[in-house]
Amino acid sequence: MKQFALVAYDYTDEGALNRRLACREPHLEGLRTLYRSGNFVSGGVVLNDEGKMIGSNAHFRFATREDLEAWLAQEPYMTERVWERVDIREVKLFDPSV
Repeated sequence: MKQFALVAYDYTDEGALNRRLACREPHLEGLRTLYRSGNFVSGGVVLNDEGKMIGSNAHFRFATREDLEAWLAQEPYMTERVWERVDIREVKLFDPSV
């Protein structure tokens, strides 16, 4: 499995936070499903200097970048216009248990 780091930045328009909050539960449930299948490793919110949510970061395991892109195409934060800009990089995560 390949490993990927995702950093996504939210839209900044007036309705952006409301869109994020409106689809937060479906977003989290999707991540829980990915976790159970071994695809989601870790993640959380990106904060600005004032502690305001401005995006997300996450680590994933997928067989291919295309598999990650297929998941991303149906991710609520993408389909509901929460994430405006998404940067994905293949990474090699440190496993402290080894």
